Amino acid sequence: MRFRRRTSQAQVGLIVLGLGNPGVEYENTRHNLGFMCVDELSRRLKTRVSEREAKALVGRTRKHAPDGGVVLLAKPQTYMNLSGDSAVALLKQHGLEIDDLWVVYDELDLPMCRMRIRRGGSGAGHNGVRSLIASLGTDAFVRFRVGIGKPSRKGSPAGRHYVLGRFTKAEAERLPQVINGVADALELALQAGIERAMDRYNRAGALGCEELL
Repeated sequence: MRFRRRTSQAQVGLIVLGLGNPGVEYENTRHNLGFMCVDELSRRLKTRVSEREAKALVGRTRKHAPDGGVVLLAKPQTYMNLSGDSAVALLKQHGLEIDDLWVVYDELDLPMCRMRIRRGGSGAGHNGVRSLIASLGTDAFVRFRVGIGKPSRKGSPAGRHYVLGRFTKAEAERLPQVINGVADALELALQAGIERAMDRYNRAGALGCEELL
């Protein structure tokens, strides 16, 4: 799917989309880590992700915005498995391309305290990412994959009950460092580009906390 870019610098030039589920019952669950990271970034950039637009809550900021435009921070309110509906609506509304979409989400295949920034790839079983790929017709968006690890107990299902569960005590102790580290990476990417953020954060220890395997 292609979208026509608007040329005015006053327009939104980049969307940072955190994945999660709306509603009090899902707050502070592993699957809402994308929401948490976008909330921290919004705090730093002095905006609130509270306006309703295109099936999402959004906030706007010019701080660190590429080319003097506006960065749109967004949290889809469609539930995880329909995240793509909101992403498509936002891109169309602002006349943006796939390269203008960064997505932040929880990743089972990485241990907690690890993050991997990349462009493209499969959904790897993540329903939100699957929805994005299906709705957008491409996997070529930038991802900030934030590790939540898999259940430590042998034979435990690494599925719905795990990702919708709350963090353990050990995880909760590391959570502030993880969220701050991801927000640092997002700020660096905004200021210096994705490649610079990849070089800095796609390695062990970059988030500043001890990994949980």
